[in-house]
Amino acid sequence: MSLDLEKEYNNRARVPEHPAIISSWARESAAYREAHPPRVIAYGAGERHTFDLFEAGAGPAIMFIHGGYWQALDKTFFSHMAIGLNALGVSVAVPSYDLCPNVSVGDIVGQMRTACVSLHRETNATVIASGHSAGGHLAACLLATETHVPAAYAISGLFELAPLIPTSLNTALQLDDRDAAAQSPLLWPAPKGKILDAVVGADESGEYLRQSYTIVERWGEAGVRTRYEEIEDENHFTVIAPLSDPASAMCERLHHLATRL
Repeated sequence: MSLDLEKEYNNRARVPEHPAIISSWARESAAYREAHPPRVIAYGAGERHTFDLFEAGAGPAIMFIHGGYWQALDKTFFSHMAIGLNALGVSVAVPSYDLCPNVSVGDIVGQMRTACVSLHRETNATVIASGHSAGGHLAACLLATETHVPAAYAISGLFELAPLIPTSLNTALQLDDRDAAAQSPLLWPAPKGKILDAVVGADESGEYLRQSYTIVERWGEAGVRTRYEEIEDENHFTVIAPLSDPASAMCERLHHLATRL
């Protein structure tokens, strides 16, 4: 029996309560920005070419890249992803980027490389790339190409884009076989000697689990220090909640990556 890729990758259909969860992100983020106003730093000329820098001390910063299948949301939904790490003394940058179909996935990869360089220059320190869903993909891309990124923490990431081609998601992405291969970090030379954590909710689809354990396996065999983790009882939308809790294992791991490398 063939795999139903539409069902595997349609996270909003898999989690009917997602509107309430996304609304809660917006509320919690607005509250955190009000209490802890970030510095807004432009990394390009476009309206969305900025990142919010929630500063909490010198040294390496975490860049948290939002998801939305490269076609939805922006940084204002994810300010609260800085709460836990800020409490541990780690600065967090949350960028926006242009969305498909106005730009291509490759364009977004390029924008995040530029944002990452800007953050590196701003902090004069290395950058730990992190992100959720499409942001997990972008975090892996940064790990593979940017010398100032020694580690990535990808949450529910997408590392092979070809399975998206026959789904409704591709209406906006407009991927063909060549584009999908070119933007799939799973197929790129592995960043030997660097660190990749691929974390996924245990209640996510089989394809999301496969995406994470496959890159851990393949890059691990090629010399990347990889780690795979399934977070029990979490779905695609709830899996990032621990980032707002400084006592969580997720924040502890990111704190370790930012301060011990």
